[in-house]
Amino acid sequence: MTNKILKKHPVLDYIAITIGAALMAIGIGVFLIDARVVPGGVSGLSMAIHYATNSTIPVGLMMWILNVPLYLWGVKVLGKQFGVRTFVGFTLNSFFIDFFRGDIPGFSFVRLQDTSTIQDLLQNDFLFLILIGAVLLGVGLGIIFKFKGTTAGSDIVAAIMQKRLGVKPGMAIMIIDFIVIVLAGFIIELKDLSGGRPAFSLTLYAFFLLFISSRIIDVIIDGFDYARAAYIISEKHEEIGIRITNELSRGATAIKSRGLYRNIEREVIVTVVTMRELGILNDIIKEVDPDAFVIINNVHEVLGEGFRRRI
Repeated sequence: MTNKILKKHPVLDYIAITIGAALMAIGIGVFLIDARVVPGGVSGLSMAIHYATNSTIPVGLMMWILNVPLYLWGVKVLGKQFGVRTFVGFTLNSFFIDFFRGDIPGFSFVRLQDTSTIQDLLQNDFLFLILIGAVLLGVGLGIIFKFKGTTAGSDIVAAIMQKRLGVKPGMAIMIIDFIVIVLAGFIIELKDLSGGRPAFSLTLYAFFLLFISSRIIDVIIDGFDYARAAYIISEKHEEIGIRITNELSRGATAIKSRGLYRNIEREVIVTVVTMRELGILNDIIKEVDPDAFVIINNVHEVLGEGFRRRI
């Protein structure tokens, strides 16, 4: 009975989503809000409203208020795939942002953004401050996505635009983020909130932030390329296969093929090696058959003996 419950509502997934939401909240709430660099989407729009109202509306609360109708709209139009994990994701993210900023009644003592380290970075190393915020934002959101959660917002709008207008999700999110970043830049300029920096430079920082965080998200979801797949076409395929087995202790598969140019049948050796072993494999191929035709592909994940499984 317990196993069935865990399978239906995996506890580890929700723990991971909580950690991801906390990291994302630190990136936004501690590093980015006071820097006036917005990440786009609902979080960026909430920051813009926060600036427009002279900081009277907490960013986390504004995010939650904006996300609830978007969430309900998504469930109505797209179905139940925007389920519990999405609600948990954006609720925790909103809570943690206001918690770490001390905007929740009774927790005003927290205010991590006022620590000497953050203030020093804000004044003396602004670029590094933005980089840290981008990494935390990307890692947090990547973890949430990795464990099948979302933070609602522009994801839902993009999915609805795809269904009703045929717009690709990536393009829709890019359009939304562009509009939000430009709007925030306009508000910062209008209310003179740039803190001595040109509002346009903060807008450029925002696009830089968007690029870095999106790359980090990809790394968290797909992982670093830690293996390579090699396709080896050679008349001496048997000898190459034997040396791969003996010297690298790796398996290899021979696939029958036929070259269309010369209409010659031969076997293609396929093997997967680690980054460290790739140089040895290249040496083996050069020694056995310098004229071999070799294709090397990046591999994000390998499931099976001899390779670690990703989380």
